[in-house]
Parts: sequence; structure tokens; C-alpha cells
Amino acid sequence: MNLLSGATGLVGAHLLAQLILNKAKTRALYRTEEKKEQAIAVVLNYSVSEDDISEHVEWMQCDILDIPKLEAAFDRITHVYHCAGFISNSPSDYKMMRKVNIEGTANMVNLSTDFNVIKFCHVSSIAALGTPLVGEAVTEETPMAEDQKPSAYEISKYGAEMEVWRASQEGLDVVIVNPGIILGDGFYDSGSGTLLMKLKQGLKFYPPKKTGFVGVYDVSKAMIQLMSSSIVNQRFVLVSENLSFKEVGNQFSKLYKTSPPKIEVKPWMLYLAWCFEVLRSFFTSYKRQLTLEVIPGLFEDSLYSSEKIKQELNFKFESLEEYSKTIHQRS
Repeated sequence: MNLLSGATGLVGAHLLAQLILNKAKTRALYRTEEKKEQAIAVVLNYSVSEDDISEHVEWMQCDILDIPKLEAAFDRITHVYHCAGFISNSPSDYKMMRKVNIEGTANMVNLSTDFNVIKFCHVSSIAALGTPLVGEAVTEETPMAEDQKPSAYEISKYGAEMEVWRASQEGLDVVIVNPGIILGDGFYDSGSGTLLMKLKQGLKFYPPKKTGFVGVYDVSKAMIQLMSSSIVNQRFVLVSENLSFKEVGNQFSKLYKTSPPKIEVKPWMLYLAWCFEVLRSFFTSYKRQLTLEVIPGLFEDSLYSSEKIKQELNFKFESLEEYSKTIHQRS
């Protein structure tokens, strides 16, 4: 049986649908009934019925920080898909991100080792990778630069990866995926889902940045293929295309018949916005989303290469045009 953490998140819900289509028995972890229902709605958008869900999914309410309950979730588990994580740009969430992303991942790999799990798949991020020389693409081998100033989120994802690699040294077979910005339907209130909502409504402002994008359908397919392969103790960048935010905005504006992006964000705009956010957070309970460390990166292209998984699994990614149309059909 599979164990799926974060089953009510963007990747987790779409992965669960793919596992059901493959008739794979899965114990899906969730935290709230509201999130569970949201995930079920996403699953039902596939060629999946409620009877299929009942037959192949065993739901279990569990927090990955609750070790006694999490231990019970590992009963009869052979394969683990670890999708649970905490995403935030707010400095005030740093401690929680470390706790969920690093400590939570440590709990998952420790129990996987204790229960002799056959294979463990961890969803990381391109945020955990290093930065290359100008004009070069980031690969799985790109190291963190000495002068690199990672954000709080990047630190937490890198720390989570270290827990997975530590477990691999202790005998657990693992694979790690590092997706780019994930686009997919069903979740519009956090992470890349907020970007998708803005794209659907019409992205008025855009940063002059090019980075890696990937569809959630490709992410889930790649994870399943990696888990069924003989590949162990490796990681894979999952990026369909390196595109500018303007290019992505233009593609979605055509589909949803909204205005294309028109105003390029300038550095002074974001630094001014940062000042306003600091003042607002000082006088209210508002959680600021901008940090001084993040702003420069929005004006630097970050290119990524997925050649490794293409060669190892003969994996073929969907283009932005293809998966944006799928998103449009499902939403």
C-alpha cells in the first residue's frame, strides 16, 4: 500500500487521482475535512468515480508532526509519496516552515526506515537548487553558491532534502523531484495556485523574469514512473519550459479572454511595496509577503534543465500551451 502525505495539496490531490487510475491502494493523509473535500473535487475531475475513491483510498486524518498518529499511518505501507509541506513568503512563518518542512520530513523518513518501506519519493522544489553561472541552466548537480542568499522557504526545502539524503545513507531507497513553478487546477488560495488565479483573471503587472514552469499532471506522472523504476537515491528537475511571466500571462489571457500583461514591474516598485508592507505589518496583524532577499531574484532569469529525467525515463513533458488548455477545461 502507498502512503501519501499532503494528499489535500495541489500535487497530492492530482497524484492521488493518478494513483487511483492505476488502481493503486493508497492511504491518504489529510488535516481538515474542508481540505479533504477540496481534494476529492479535484480527483473527481479525472475519469474517477466516488466508488473508485472508496475502493482505492483509505483516508486518515493525521499531521506529520504528530508522531504517535503518524506511526499508525505506516502500518502495511510499502511505498511513500511525501507531498506535505508549508509554503510561505512571510518571514513570520519561518519557524513553522522549518518545523513542517524539515522536522516533518525527518519524521516521514525515520518512520519509513523503521517500517522497512521499499521506496520513498520526496517532493522538493527548484528553490532547493543552486544558482549557475550567467546563461547556464540549473541541473541536479548545480551546487549552492557561497554567496547565495536563500529565502526562508529555500532554507526549509534544502533542509528537508538533507533529511531525505541522510535517510538514504541509512538504507532507505529514495528519489527526490524538484519541480519548477507548478501550474494546476483546484487550489487557488496558496502557493502557485494564487499565481494561477491571477493568470486566469488577467495578469496586469509582471516581473521581467524567466524561470521554469511545469504542469501538475507531469509532476504526478513523473513521480509514479520514478517510484516504479529501479532508480534510487537520485533527484530530478521537473521543468517543462523556461518561460517569462509575460509569456505565461499572454498564453492564459488568450484562453480566458482577459487583458494580457502590460506593466513591467520595476525594482523601485517592489522596494516601495516592501516599505508599505513593513509599516502595515508593524501596525496590524498583516503578514508581509515581500523580503529584501527575494526582490533581486525577480529581475534575474533562472533557467532549468530536465534532460536527466528525459534521458533516464524517456519522459515527455507537456508544453505550456497543452497544459494550460487542460487547466482551462477542468476549471
